[in-house]
Amino acid sequence: MALVAQLFCKETLTTVVLALTVFLFLLDFSKRWQRPLRYPPGPRTIPVLGNMLQVDFQNLHGSYRQLQKKFGNIFSLQMAWTPVVVLNGPEAVREALVQKSEDTSDRPPSPVYDHLGFGPNSQGVIIARYGEAWREQRRFSLTTLRNFGLGKQSLEQWVITEADFLCSSFASKEGHPFDPRHLLSCCVTNVISSLIYGNRFNYDDQKLQKLLGLLEISLKEEIGLMKQVANEFPVLLSIPGLPQWLFRGLNAFYDILDEFLEEHKATWDPTQPRDMTDAFLMEIEKAKDIPGSSFNSENLRAVIGDLFMAGMATTSTTLQWALLLLLLHPSVQRRVQEEIDRVIGWNRRPTMKDQANLPFTNAVIHEVQHFSDIIPLGIPHMTSRDTEIQGFVIPKGTTLITNLSSVLKDESSWKQPYRFYPEHFLDAQGRFVKPEAFIPFSAGRRVCLGEPLAKIELFIFFTTLLQDFNFVLPPGSSLPSDKANVTLILTPQPFQLCAVPRRERALPRISAAVS
Repeated sequence: MALVAQLFCKETLTTVVLALTVFLFLLDFSKRWQRPLRYPPGPRTIPVLGNMLQVDFQNLHGSYRQLQKKFGNIFSLQMAWTPVVVLNGPEAVREALVQKSEDTSDRPPSPVYDHLGFGPNSQGVIIARYGEAWREQRRFSLTTLRNFGLGKQSLEQWVITEADFLCSSFASKEGHPFDPRHLLSCCVTNVISSLIYGNRFNYDDQKLQKLLGLLEISLKEEIGLMKQVANEFPVLLSIPGLPQWLFRGLNAFYDILDEFLEEHKATWDPTQPRDMTDAFLMEIEKAKDIPGSSFNSENLRAVIGDLFMAGMATTSTTLQWALLLLLLHPSVQRRVQEEIDRVIGWNRRPTMKDQANLPFTNAVIHEVQHFSDIIPLGIPHMTSRDTEIQGFVIPKGTTLITNLSSVLKDESSWKQPYRFYPEHFLDAQGRFVKPEAFIPFSAGRRVCLGEPLAKIELFIFFTTLLQDFNFVLPPGSSLPSDKANVTLILTPQPFQLCAVPRRERALPRISAAVS
């Protein structure tokens, strides 16, 4: 009898497995046969997984470069049951982001975030779905950034003040070798903190150190096969504790931001707004009787997280690339300093008004962004209706990857696409020009929200550092590599430099230990 029961159980299990296999194959087939004529070409798929095993999730832009050579500027992939179209080259990317922006401005759903404390009322401004809630939050964020005067200082003045703290920290190294990554991350984080919370951290503050460490972990968690698998098979996210284990860094990062937010709320005075958080809390009060408003506590958390993560990582990484490239190209460094000395001198700090009179310096900053290409694939888009790009038909609900790297490295648009070449941004008379293919912040309706802030930070921090210091390699060291490490963004490999004061400045220094 026991043998019969055992055989019955085995046969039942076999039947279930076969039925599940047939179901998955039928589902897989149904997801593919509906592709329209003139759908972009792509590599052959395997059942259920599609092309997930044929791309390197640790180096997606490298995989896409190889596929572009084989299938052309527009090709398709299948990530399990999610159709993906990758757009390469200036024409395809600009048509999608600018000319067809109404069709392509949505974001693909991400079940992972639904299991990380972001409820249905969480929109944010970066990964949010396209719609009225996103438009409302983007308008608020842009207006607050543009009219930042809620506190005692303008946004530019916050950056100028932080630049002095940064220079004091560099000067404290007394010309000895050090890795600049940490100090650059601190100064950029302080600008974001000033904007959102109205205050800054000491550079040795333990909470700041923890925040920066968790950000680095979170960026690594954002890439790789596991996140893709979890999004494609969301049933896995129902396993108790799995989402929290897969994204421990991201969870801990938001835990710290939640602490900051609660501390801030405790001192909030609606009659005296200090910063962006206060402005958002005021909007929540105004909207508490308006059904469906996007101004709510969940969205406040999402917006703060978006701004912190995007603002902290990208600008500090670009500044790291800037210093690395100056080490590798000392003649460029000298020419920038000559221009700064001639236009600004020594008796005042650089301001954004100086930008128009510093064409070579401006060209170098833009070329750093062009060369470093730190967000090669941008953030995925999704079609909100059937559309056509470069003659290919792309159905509603297709994930779009706009390969920004293929534009920034396009050989028909750039004289030296893979070299550091500031002349890309200068005309024959030495005047600053910006090529149409320069889109490190993406383009169209989803262009990077933080672009205006990033431009101020890059210009002020870069010119102030070059006003104060010569950057040289440590004695006896070899040239560092200009090849990138790959996380969610492309970062320089670790390097050290010596910041040698150019001369004693007449301007007083600020102690970096003073908050």
